[in-house]
Amino acid sequence: MNLKILPAAEGDLTDGFWFYEKQEPGLGNYFRESSIGEIESLVACGGVHRRVCGWHRLLARRFPYAVYYSVHEQTGLSRAALDCRLNPSWTRRKLR
Repeated sequence: MNLKILPAAEGDLTDGFWFYEKQEPGLGNYFRESSIGEIESLVACGGVHRRVCGWHRLLARRFPYAVYYSVHEQTGLSRAALDCRLNPSWTRRKLR
């Protein structure tokens, strides 16, 4: 399967990077590398995750983030990478 990170998801990852970088220098890079690794895991297991608001949701292992994606003709499209600590109604609005 091919993977594509859409611009909205890139922005979410950048926001997460800066949030964690402000917490501790270097933590932002660790967040980004971990998140990209999670997204790359979709090559092997894309499409098996639970659907939420019409998108598959992959829960990250190291950070409280979820990657929302879809699969179209052997291509995984990462739509968003959102902080799970945010208000669920905000998350639903963002995914629509």
